[in-house]
Amino acid sequence: MKTPNINIRKATKDDAQLIAQVVGMAIGEESMPYYCGEAWMDVISHIARQENTQYSYRNALVAEVDSAPAGAIIGYDGALLHALRQPTFDIILQYVDEINITEDETEASEFYLDSIGVLPEYRKFGIATRLIEAMRDKIFAEGHTRFGLIVDFDNPTAERLYTQIGFRRVGKRTFLGHQMWHLVLE
Repeated sequence: MKTPNINIRKATKDDAQLIAQVVGMAIGEESMPYYCGEAWMDVISHIARQENTQYSYRNALVAEVDSAPAGAIIGYDGALLHALRQPTFDIILQYVDEINITEDETEASEFYLDSIGVLPEYRKFGIATRLIEAMRDKIFAEGHTRFGLIVDFDNPTAERLYTQIGFRRVGKRTFLGHQMWHLVLE
């Protein structure tokens, strides 16, 4: 199998559909109607086109393989969680009656990796690793010193990817009803 030409770039508004797919992969597409309504792909795409939301294109990097979108990573300063969450929830509430998220997935002391995903046809080429390393390099160059994320107890494959890059467990969290490991890279 030939190693593809992989390019990592800043996301644009035109990447909103890809960002929505990635958020769906991270949360679980089967759960998305519960959180955002049946039109969840349209809802998250709308959120991704905004400038001040959790899933904004401004918070994302995109991986391209031979100029075709292959995956994305979304992250933001944990200190901005509530400021980014409110406009995100305001949009979601246009489609559902209530939002049942009460836990904070991050904290002010870290830059938070919210979502990452690679389209199925581009998996096994190291794209997820390249996306994480690109985000890590970007945020450390900007002066952040702690890169955090949460990963489901039931997803040891993802945890292994993160620990191979240098993340380590620092605690546990419950988010969206799941037990999660809190991992950081410093």
